[in-house]
Amino acid sequence: MKKKLLAALAVVPLAALLAGCSGAAADETVKIGVVGASDPYWAVYEEAAADAGITVDIVDFAEFGQPNPALSAGELDLNQFQHIVYLAEYNVASKDDLTPVGATAIYPLALYSTQYDDVSEIKKGDTVAVPNDASNLARALLVLQSAKLITLSDGGSIYSTLDDIDTQKSKVTVTALEASLTATSLPDVAAAIINNDFVEKAGLKVEDALAQDDPTDPNALPYVNVFAARAEDKDNPTYQKLVEIYQTTKAVQDGVLDVSAGSAVMVQTPVADLESSLATVEKDTKALK
Repeated sequence: MKKKLLAALAVVPLAALLAGCSGAAADETVKIGVVGASDPYWAVYEEAAADAGITVDIVDFAEFGQPNPALSAGELDLNQFQHIVYLAEYNVASKDDLTPVGATAIYPLALYSTQYDDVSEIKKGDTVAVPNDASNLARALLVLQSAKLITLSDGGSIYSTLDDIDTQKSKVTVTALEASLTATSLPDVAAAIINNDFVEKAGLKVEDALAQDDPTDPNALPYVNVFAARAEDKDNPTYQKLVEIYQTTKAVQDGVLDVSAGSAVMVQTPVADLESSLATVEKDTKALK
């Protein structure tokens, strides 16, 4: 999946490219919502976009639950913070049709602790914190099951919930918190599953993870992070150009890898594959409602 490349955009004058935009006009700023605008690579990205004649404004959000409603409401032109499973959950819950317009990276989801150096040291009855949004919660539970800390009665899937934990067969108790709080909960719990966005900010190092999933697994497609747009803007050439800039600007890619301490797997998954994965996850999600 990593090796797939997006088809090269046709070489046309930038003025003509921008003239065909269905969203932001050529002389308007493209607002992109992110969680973690202070990451240095976003400034590099803005400069690279400016060199291509596109003005970008990176809009920061503190929580994962904020950028999608802002995009739907027209406060943003794009956002870039979520994987396909999260986007599908949002679309189904909100009856929306936000759509992926480009891939960025897959980030491993990992377990951290300030009390233990090895997952085997975690004691029976200890409490482990996980993100409480449905998509990351399920993924976190799969990590805990792989680490032999819990047993999921349904065997585990991208739809697993706390109710699926077989407490009699599990070693730890699991508590769900807002994603940005799992890192700050470490003094109070044995360990926590922490989203990549918050690892460095919490003073942690990726290499200190006690356990994590495998972002290179072909089955990880639903966890590819994406640029998302409103459905009517999915073919906007300016937005496609911005995806290309992100994917092909070495300084931006290096910056992403630096912030993730090398854990990110950069991808250029074709948009058609992203759309197909989104449709599948949305269908399955609706069937479970």
